[in-house]
Amino acid sequence: MEKDTSSKQRIWRDREGIILNLAALSYAIGGHLAGIYLLLQPTWYLLVAGILLTGHTLVICAYLVHEAAHMTLFKSKKHNTLTGEILLWLTGACYASFERIRHMHLRHHKDRADVSCFDYQAFLNKRSPIVRKLVLMLEWAYIPAVELIMHAQVIIRPFTEEHLKTYRLRVILSGISRLALFTGLFIVSPFALLGYAIAYWIMLQALFLADAFAHTYEAFFVTGQHDEIPQHHRDRDYDVKHTYSNLVSVRHPWLNLLNLNFGYHTAHHARASVAWHQLPDFHRKNYGEGDHEQILPYSELLKTIHRNRLNRVFVDDYGDVGTGQQRGDSFVGAHGVSFLSII
Repeated sequence: MEKDTSSKQRIWRDREGIILNLAALSYAIGGHLAGIYLLLQPTWYLLVAGILLTGHTLVICAYLVHEAAHMTLFKSKKHNTLTGEILLWLTGACYASFERIRHMHLRHHKDRADVSCFDYQAFLNKRSPIVRKLVLMLEWAYIPAVELIMHAQVIIRPFTEEHLKTYRLRVILSGISRLALFTGLFIVSPFALLGYAIAYWIMLQALFLADAFAHTYEAFFVTGQHDEIPQHHRDRDYDVKHTYSNLVSVRHPWLNLLNLNFGYHTAHHARASVAWHQLPDFHRKNYGEGDHEQILPYSELLKTIHRNRLNRVFVDDYGDVGTGQQRGDSFVGAHGVSFLSII
């Protein structure tokens, strides 16, 4: 028994996180399979339950990828990478390797900037006015057109840019496997495929909301993932001032588990090695229970989320966070900064 326990400790990074990480991974993968099963059922209420379960497990899968990128799940890079690759397939972000995604996300921390390999605004500005209007119409209807463009470019660019050609086979094989899933869902029930699309929409919206208001960073676009950017003034103080904790709830911290405590973003940037289950305590020790200028919960962002959903598409900067009860109203937010699609 002692040998067994010792072996488990060698696999997992933190002893106190074994049960919690097992629970999170079991829910993410097992719950996702259960959600797919419910999508295939002929009863409408089971279909609705399947949509909600599939959507939420996709969100948790995405944030477990984030944990694996920071090596907070397992001790070894091999185990974190393998887990990350499996979860990427489940989220549909498997067209880029886990290592590429990890590298670009760690740049975000190191450079204290939003660094992306694709400028969706420049892309849209080269398209016809009809295309731009279509994107705005979709965003007005809460269909995440920009996020879909960001994910689509990960698939397309290996075939249009020579320096990415080594990823072509991965894209093809990933595409075949995902197409097989969609075909299987459609054959059993077209409603199952529709339900999966709605669940995927839930994931995209959840990830967008968590990313859009986490920073007022500078944005940089690079051709290659290793291209350097100017550093200038972006020191530790800059990071603190331009990072916000978008909590689902300040009063009820357990609700922040809905996105695996990703909302404790100021704490995460203060020490990126702190695991998801340790973030609430770390946050409380450093930022108190709730009244802190870097805490910007969703309740203070609802107005700007809705009002600026079109301005956000082509805005030059993210806006500013003011003071008082309506301090989030002028914070327009960012688009196209998801760690899954900036590569």
